Amino acid sequence: MGQTEDTSHVEGVAPGAIEAGKQEDFYVEDRVAHLSEEHRQYLLARHGTLDLDPIPDMNDADPYNWPQWKKNVNLGLVVFHAMMALSTASSIQSAFTNIAADLDVSMQRTSYLVSLFIAVLGGAPLFWRPLSNRFGRRPIFLISLICAMVGNIGCAESHSYGTMGLCRAITAFFISPAAAIGSAVVAETYFKRDRARCMGVWTLMVTIGVPLAPFLFGFLALRISYRWIYWVLAIVNAAQFFIYFLVGSETLYVREEGAPKQVTETQKSGLFNFRRIDPTPLRFYDFIHPLTYVTKPCVMIPAAAYAMIFLWGSIMLTIEIPQIFPEQFGFNTQEVGLQFLGVIVGSVIGEQIGGLISDRWMLMRQKSKGERPEPEYRLWLSYIGHLLTICGVVVFAMQMSKAGDKWNITPIIGAAIAAGGNQIVTTINITYAVDKYRADAASVGCFITFVRQIWGFIGPFWFPNMFTNVGWAGGTGIAVGLMVAVSIVPTALLQWRGSRWH
Repeated sequence: MGQTEDTSHVEGVAPGAIEAGKQEDFYVEDRVAHLSEEHRQYLLARHGTLDLDPIPDMNDADPYNWPQWKKNVNLGLVVFHAMMALSTASSIQSAFTNIAADLDVSMQRTSYLVSLFIAVLGGAPLFWRPLSNRFGRRPIFLISLICAMVGNIGCAESHSYGTMGLCRAITAFFISPAAAIGSAVVAETYFKRDRARCMGVWTLMVTIGVPLAPFLFGFLALRISYRWIYWVLAIVNAAQFFIYFLVGSETLYVREEGAPKQVTETQKSGLFNFRRIDPTPLRFYDFIHPLTYVTKPCVMIPAAAYAMIFLWGSIMLTIEIPQIFPEQFGFNTQEVGLQFLGVIVGSVIGEQIGGLISDRWMLMRQKSKGERPEPEYRLWLSYIGHLLTICGVVVFAMQMSKAGDKWNITPIIGAAIAAGGNQIVTTINITYAVDKYRADAASVGCFITFVRQIWGFIGPFWFPNMFTNVGWAGGTGIAVGLMVAVSIVPTALLQWRGSRWH
């Protein structure tokens, strides 16, 4: 662990040393020079090319060798699971007024039911990651879904603030794995040329889960009862469990040095195959290992930059809208839920730059230079996300300061712009960090999730007081200053020195 994929393959003479022939062709040939002819023919028959990064084993059990439909089905199940983790956290946001009245607590205390969920989502993957590295992703995801279903049923039957908070914490603990380990599933299944696009699907579902749930459940809370939010979540978890049990596949694959091997029993897929995959002993250090990335600038800087953008481009918007709009504009739960449509649209548009376009950006660089570009080259596109988030937060805050008691769409346009920028930074920063430490993608994902969620947990405690004390204009100045200092400046430093720091 801790190695990039650059060290996992044979490297040869620098492309600039070749006098004849295409540099890119030599680069591909150099990376597969150590393979046997049988292995080469296997890869050509399976993929139609040797331009693969990383180089798969000569084994159908290797997830890199799966047919495309199998990869896509598995990815779809995992990203939906990740979306449900964040959706469950934000599901009650449009019903804050209902919950506050039912449990006889303030709106501020009601928002802590979301903050608590956010905090547990950040810390729980530290427990699940080492278990998934030993026993596989599939059994952890199945345990996650069935226990989250039980937690949501407990929330639906809770009639006190303390009990509901406890059940929310239990649900968060069990629903959390896919929101962090999803980066490992992408890295274990897709080649580097597709990684940003597929990582983008995962990050988009994580991001879009935050506004999607209150958008949908606002209708439910108004027409039936907010408690049915929890019942619907439990039903969805049950459906996920059965679908994943029937068609979900294990992506954890242990590679060994030496000659290509035949499929072993531990690598065969099956509905009831829940045996240990990696025999490495489980140590206490494994549970805290992701936190060691705080000392690695190539992960710590993108994690901190992303967390700050996520705080303002997602958490601030989705926490402030359900608290402010009912009081300022007299909105009901359905009308509050509709405000999240701007965040959803902005996130989907932003992902086109963070995922698809960033992959093409890197491919164009490779074709022009004849060699694989440094991961830092991808970070150029992140500045678009930083600036859009700043612009969107400014528009949202300043338009809210002018709104009075009459609603108009301009703050939501600002929210959409900020959400688009947030999504660009999300995909690019996570993809960059995973590219630097692909062999330890699960730990990287856990660490980034931990930083994002803990910082997001703190925000709701000081947002209301900040805007009350300094106003929308002053709060906007603080937001812009933090994003420039923690996101833009460190990212520029990472581009300059990142290749030496790793």
